[in-house]
Amino acid sequence: MQNQRIELLKKLLPGFIPLFVFIAIDEIWGTQAGLYAAIAIGSVELVWIYLREKRFDRFVVFDTLLLVALGGISIFLDNDIFFKLKPGLIGLILCAILGMSSFSKLNIIGAMTQRYMKGMSLSEAQMNHFRRSMKLMFFVFLFHTVLVFYSAFFMSDAAWAFISGGLFYILFGVVFLFEFIKQKRTQKNLEPEEQLPVVDETGKVIGKAARSACHQGEKILHPVVHLHVFNNKKAIFLQKRPMNKLVQPGKWDTAVGGHISFGEELETSLKREAWEEIGLKNFSAKLLGKYVWETELEKELVYTFVSYDYQSINLHSEEVEEGRFWTSAQIKKNIGKGVFTPNLEHELKLLKF
Repeated sequence: MQNQRIELLKKLLPGFIPLFVFIAIDEIWGTQAGLYAAIAIGSVELVWIYLREKRFDRFVVFDTLLLVALGGISIFLDNDIFFKLKPGLIGLILCAILGMSSFSKLNIIGAMTQRYMKGMSLSEAQMNHFRRSMKLMFFVFLFHTVLVFYSAFFMSDAAWAFISGGLFYILFGVVFLFEFIKQKRTQKNLEPEEQLPVVDETGKVIGKAARSACHQGEKILHPVVHLHVFNNKKAIFLQKRPMNKLVQPGKWDTAVGGHISFGEELETSLKREAWEEIGLKNFSAKLLGKYVWETELEKELVYTFVSYDYQSINLHSEEVEEGRFWTSAQIKKNIGKGVFTPNLEHELKLLKF
């Protein structure tokens, strides 16, 4: 993600080169010479980018034409305030784009990223992280834009030149340094954690993520196993979740439910979870199917199994407060009353229980 933001920045920064050329030459030879030089540099940039990347950079064109328009008005009216406002106008445009991308469903920056970096796709979690970074940049550049307008009216030419030019790069650097350090700290904190596979809806593993990252609302799709155990009277075994559980405390749930670890086979995970939660071993199970289950905190690809080998059930884990068999009549009597977890009620429908 950090490299993607840097690449996008590299795409945008050439558009500001004509402005910096103007500032440097204007200090030595005046506004008119600065405008001629900026136009020349902008034209060379357009040709160079087209020859190298086979694309027409509209941002360079926009920056150069805006420079010409405001600079021309400044010369015509013999008042450089119009030119000085130009970086502030660009800042307002950037703030508008960042604001819409961060606080609305119209993600302009995301669309630009997809366009400029073909072949790259962002997961939902990566896009959420990207939006948080854009919110930070929005407030930073809003502050910079206000400074540009203030310096244009109330500060010296040298102060305005630094604020509208060098300070822009400094702020970009500070933002990226902050994000880089934050990302490194997050990775370091998550290193000891269990890694879970990240999958698509077919179950294909496409990456991995820390367990905590999968439960923080970023909706990283990861696989879990559920096992329903029936006895010879067709009653179903359920476990009661402890009150200290973060999700659905004190409610009755599937007999066995747990995460598949990264690199772990589906059957291995099922056997491990069955032993850890209800002490079940030496059992056979049939795969009923899989489906996607989504809550406010997570998004799971659930593999649901059914077993009729119940004889070795032995509750020995602190993760399970209580366990017992429920008849079909008992289940129907308590459906929709907050006794069962929503996920269990969903699966009971699949089981037609």
